[in-house]
Amino acid sequence: MTARIERVVTEGVVEIDGTEHKVENNTWIVGDDDEVIVIDAARDAEKILEQVGEREVLAVICTAGLPDHVSAAIEVASRDEAVVALHPKDKPLWRETWRETWPDIDMEDDGVFEVADVQLDVMETPGVTPGGVSLYSEGLKAVFTGKALQADGPGKLGGEYPALADQLTSIGGRLFTLPAETRVLPVHGDEVTVGDLEPHFDDWVSGSLTRSTTEPESEGPLSDGTKISGISLSPGDD
Repeated sequence: MTARIERVVTEGVVEIDGTEHKVENNTWIVGDDDEVIVIDAARDAEKILEQVGEREVLAVICTAGLPDHVSAAIEVASRDEAVVALHPKDKPLWRETWRETWPDIDMEDDGVFEVADVQLDVMETPGVTPGGVSLYSEGLKAVFTGKALQADGPGKLGGEYPALADQLTSIGGRLFTLPAETRVLPVHGDEVTVGDLEPHFDDWVSGSLTRSTTEPESEGPLSDGTKISGISLSPGDD
């Protein structure tokens, strides 16, 4: 059967400098009517598994070790005894959420996962986290970018770029080498295409991302994620 992509949106709360903010996350499900791979299982395992239905979960892949990428990983994987995959450089971040267990698979650049009639190629895209990865499916003409790249540009943590030079290298050297029509499917926000974003790359490199240090406050959900120093998921978001 032909593979397809489905999205589950979950919402939680992060605390930044004593102030709580809502954060929405995309969990992506790739597969057919029989089997799936779950990407970035965030918070609500019950909601994710409801979308999966009776299909077999082959793997849960975490594009980063941050809480909003891994908080439902164990519960989603355990239903079908699926494996959990994470880049080894993000294991310290994983440990902040899961203190008594480790992922089953240490992902590496150019690794491959297969589901239904397509494959997902692992691309190391560090910057937001040291072990950040993206997953490219040529067959589905899509790349799952985690926090590395979003519809409004490079992703942030708490309004900051932890390692912007590395992140831009990942984007320019890996993600923007993909075909222009490739769908960019991030962990936060709406999808876009490589062709939509690539024309902005030179501006990002020239400093447009950091030129203004003041950002207006927003009452809506944060678009840039969760845990850095001083940012943590509310205990009620499991």
